[in-house]
Amino acid sequence: MAPRSASFAHRHLVGIADLDAADIGVVLDLADRHQAIAAEPVKKLATLRGKTVINLFFENSTRTRTSFEIAAKRLSADAVNISPSTSSAAKGETLLDTAKNLDAMGPDVVVVRHAMGGAPHLLAKTLRCAVVNAGDGQHEHPTQALLDAATMRRAKGKIDGLEVAIVGDLAHSRVARSNLLCLTKLGARVRLCAPWTLLPPGLTELGGDLTRARSRVTTKLEDALDGADVVMMLRVQHERTAGEAPRFANPREFSKTYGLSARTLAYAKPDAIVMHPGPINRGVELAPDVADSGRAVILEQVSWGVAVRMAVLELLAGDVAGVAAA
Repeated sequence: MAPRSASFAHRHLVGIADLDAADIGVVLDLADRHQAIAAEPVKKLATLRGKTVINLFFENSTRTRTSFEIAAKRLSADAVNISPSTSSAAKGETLLDTAKNLDAMGPDVVVVRHAMGGAPHLLAKTLRCAVVNAGDGQHEHPTQALLDAATMRRAKGKIDGLEVAIVGDLAHSRVARSNLLCLTKLGARVRLCAPWTLLPPGLTELGGDLTRARSRVTTKLEDALDGADVVMMLRVQHERTAGEAPRFANPREFSKTYGLSARTLAYAKPDAIVMHPGPINRGVELAPDVADSGRAVILEQVSWGVAVRMAVLELLAGDVAGVAAA
């Protein structure tokens, strides 16, 4: 399968780690064009007519799964959704066997979300079709980082030079990892903030010299927010902490120390925007009045999710001859 153009010479999208700033720019520029389709009376392009996209989700999802389905349909592809409860995984079939059987049916793209880190990479090495990572364990969520970058670029006019604070459960967040890689590659500076119990070791080392130079860690919310252009809040991922000792006293204490309220948001720049990948735990990491304020671009993120995922599907499955797969 050939990717769409020589400017994006990748067969799969399994992580931001595999992309450079130019690759990211190709996705964002194409997403800009696709974003306009949402306002059209007929939200449809013929770009992927005759193509098939399988959404293979082994974890719960609202925004990511729905936006991939809408993205495929807006490009005129056939979208097939599969969840573990309705697949042979419920009978004990392995992920690899499930994927191989689906691959035998001739899809053009498999979008996979799985609790096991590295699952999309395993499929990318095995399947003939393109593979897109829709979130793997605590590793990466590349399309979320891309849609976040698109949202920031539209709101701020640029990403280079922005001060971005990412606050919350960094220990279990694949969103934080992908955003750290994506934003530092695009020239932003990233402040990572959480209690020590939710700070994984080596987070700023993910991207080598680049992330070391353009990111820093703090356990003080006010320090992270001071002069920030963008504030991204993350929820505590209780579903990934089963069996672990508590990382903080209780939600009330967490909210008091690390929750974003009108008072704490005042430490950021007056025109700072507020982001959240969702779902929001209102009253914990984000006060309702902030989530619903004019400074929040959370619903804009959802909108950009469709446009960015359209761009990714087109780049991986679009028919442009003469381009070798990476």
